Amino acid sequence: MEQNKKFKLVSSKKTRYLLPNILTLGGVCLSISSIKFSIDGNYNLAVILILFAAILDALDGRIARLIKGTSEFGKELDSLTDFVSFGIAPVLMLYFWDLNKYGKLGWAIALIFSVCCVLRLARFNLNKIEAQEEWKRNFFEGVPSPAGGLLILTPLIYELSELNFNFDIKTITPYLTIIIAFLLVSKIPTLSLKKISISSKATVFLLLTIGIIFIALLFYTFETLLVFSLIYFFSIPVSYYIYKKYQKKYSEKISEDDHEDIL
Repeated sequence: MEQNKKFKLVSSKKTRYLLPNILTLGGVCLSISSIKFSIDGNYNLAVILILFAAILDALDGRIARLIKGTSEFGKELDSLTDFVSFGIAPVLMLYFWDLNKYGKLGWAIALIFSVCCVLRLARFNLNKIEAQEEWKRNFFEGVPSPAGGLLILTPLIYELSELNFNFDIKTITPYLTIIIAFLLVSKIPTLSLKKISISSKATVFLLLTIGIIFIALLFYTFETLLVFSLIYFFSIPVSYYIYKKYQKKYSEKISEDDHEDIL
């Protein structure tokens, strides 16, 4: 008598690869939906969907490493969805909101940002870090695409917030988009926060901070996003300073090792 065979979509050994990829696909669905809401003029919901897509993008890689579900397929899928989520959706949102009034120039600015984003992702996939330069994993080369996608939305986020400083924020939209586009493909180091370890004593404070951020996003969504955007802008020169400090220490260590070898 034959034993009943259970239907399996994937092998039980490969189920751990599903969750990260499901999160990745969920993020791209949110981003594509944000384009639809941008066309409809519902920018509040469009920005919120991009925010959720960025959160899922931050989680999928970490969860994959946590459950040992990393794969080459997941890596390629993540890059492709990042281009849609942060290289196309945000800049189309800006185009429908403001850049379209500049005609062909506005569309050219949108294309420049998208091209810079895809070049940044291609370079990221090819980057290899030597074992002796492990400290470089604490930094990205250039602004990462999720951060870039959210940063170009800063003028729109400001308009959606309840803040009013009697300033026409739309005037800086084209310039900010181009600046962020070039920061994406630049060599400027930015903090990745991937290798930061939290002591058990600080876990409570970390959870408290996350809780406060969640509450702030819940009740003051756009004001909180605006504050985070400004913090990130000011963190770029700080990241450069920290990178140079690490680089100097590494160079001094290499020089000392070479000197010892000679002796």
